Amino acid sequence: MTETTPAAAAPAPGTAAARRALRVLAILACLPYIALKVAWVAGSDIGIPAGSVLLEHRRMMVVVNSATVLADVLVVALALLLTQAWGRRFPAWLLALPMWAATGLLAPIMTGYPTQLVVALFTGDERAAAPREPFLDDWVFGVVYSGFILQGLALGTLFALYARDRWGHVWRGRLGELSARTSGPGVRATALAGAVVALLPATLHLIWATGATTGLSPRRIAERDPDFHVLEAQTAGFVAVAVVLTLFLVLRRPARLGVRTTLALAWTSSAAVGCWGAYMSLVALLPDADPTKRVPGLVQLSYAGEMITGFLLAACVAVFLRRRSAEA
Repeated sequence: MTETTPAAAAPAPGTAAARRALRVLAILACLPYIALKVAWVAGSDIGIPAGSVLLEHRRMMVVVNSATVLADVLVVALALLLTQAWGRRFPAWLLALPMWAATGLLAPIMTGYPTQLVVALFTGDERAAAPREPFLDDWVFGVVYSGFILQGLALGTLFALYARDRWGHVWRGRLGELSARTSGPGVRATALAGAVVALLPATLHLIWATGATTGLSPRRIAERDPDFHVLEAQTAGFVAVAVVLTLFLVLRRPARLGVRTTLALAWTSSAAVGCWGAYMSLVALLPDADPTKRVPGLVQLSYAGEMITGFLLAACVAVFLRRRSAEA
């Protein structure tokens, strides 16, 4: 994406009050999470039950919680950037990268957590046969995930309004109307490579969602519950959508499909796959003295496959945006 003219960057009339309200909502939604993290860094055990594995790694907790506080501070910064006049002059690439990451980290929570709650209503909130080790009090998940969902809704709406004002010309029309210059052999080859890499994680998550135990540790097998199956199915779904919609975008087919819908789904799903794959890969590499808690090689491979898939497909989306913006 390139810089636009002042006229293109001007906000649409009549939305100022809505943007201010969404900005306040995004900032307020961050406060419970930040408050909990700051309390934990300061040494509080609020929300952490006795015997939790978190209490065994105090130093790591301080480091990780400090980093996640900074991540939520970034959400506040983005909410301000998307609603201020100076934000419309902000470099496009410097805004797109954190927004892509925020989209990728929040989207699976926004879809997964409500789905888990619905499934729990029908399954009677069944838990795994094997008892789990204490981790966090149940209320913590409700507070934190509700905050994440509000953040995602507010920040996502603000970004959609901002992007419409600044880059609305980029996604007008239908795929069949796009110029061949928006994608070339290199972009198509990259999308195809992402599709090939995606086969492994998509297949693994799909079979795990349907009950297979291939590659899972005995501990993980014993701890499976409805939440496990929901998240595995969701991950497989995000991988499939990312691959299919990015291929649609770079191949400019089906011709009658809208650019806006295709681009939005390719952006969101590639971010979800890439960012969560990277996060889970990092978590899997953390040392643990208990061999039963180590992540098996095949599971690590699935995380790495998601990360590579997401990054390759995101690169295709980025090239499309740059070329389409320059062309328009």
